[in-house]
Amino acid sequence: MNLKQALDEKEHLIRDVWAKGREIAPYLWRLEFVGIGRGSIGFLLISDFFLGQVPTMAVEKVLVYNNTSIVQDEILAHRLGLIPIHADPRLFEYRNQGDEEGTEIDTLQFRLQVRCTRNPHAAKDSSDPNELYMNHKVYTRHMTWIPLGNQADLFPEGTIRPVHDDILIAQLRPGQEIDLLMHCVKGIGKDHAKFSPVATASYRLLPDITLLEPVEGEAAEELSRCFSPGVVEVQEVQGKKVARVANPRLDTFSREIFRNEKLKKAVRLARVRDHYIFSVESTGVLPPDVLVSEAIKVLMGKCRRFLDELDAVQMD
Repeated sequence: MNLKQALDEKEHLIRDVWAKGREIAPYLWRLEFVGIGRGSIGFLLISDFFLGQVPTMAVEKVLVYNNTSIVQDEILAHRLGLIPIHADPRLFEYRNQGDEEGTEIDTLQFRLQVRCTRNPHAAKDSSDPNELYMNHKVYTRHMTWIPLGNQADLFPEGTIRPVHDDILIAQLRPGQEIDLLMHCVKGIGKDHAKFSPVATASYRLLPDITLLEPVEGEAAEELSRCFSPGVVEVQEVQGKKVARVANPRLDTFSREIFRNEKLKKAVRLARVRDHYIFSVESTGVLPPDVLVSEAIKVLMGKCRRFLDELDAVQMD
């Protein structure tokens, strides 16, 4: 089998895994899909592409006009860069190197202007900062999107914003102020971790749990406690408690069973070598199913470009 056939086969395998094996977990920003097939190279590649190849929008430049808080300008800019921005990166272009001024097609602009003051209505004997001061905690909800060009017409109000509005940026005391301007650009995690669209992206093999002998009575209850909840269930069969493997996928492979001298020989633990459970947790920038689709598109595009380069070399 030549390289082109191998890559074509891998592309078909990834397509089959995504089309036939998808299982969406009941969480808004977490997705699990199952792949049953040969080899793990495709899954390792997809995992790498999640972390470093799928683009997002993040704070790249911070123009500090006034910062009298205890947080230094450099630390403050770094914290702002790690805030996930809710904006579809597919609607923007990469900014050209050397461009100092952004445009509406490659830049998002946010303003952060907060000043801490004393609360005139606070009780005299109060020592709670939440009562004594106003705006003493700077959150991402204080970030205001400033449209550039025709961005206000393209994006409805509320669509461009930080993913979470309760991320604490800094704390102030009366008289202290933060006033700055942020420029967000499109980038990939390969350049900086702040552009990574996922919190975690991993895969594991399906656990294979086999009972080598019947486990009954109190031993059945003890066996179920050696595994994660839901893996082993205890049933009533003819008046006796009997253990059975219900859902091995829930097991975390803690191997707690091998600490039990009475039961460790009654169970065999293994993994299904061609059954992969892939887990993706998004930071909220894009839904996880969209991230999976984008990662596969990037991988397929690189495979096609590599094949084109091989064809060009052979023609020369």
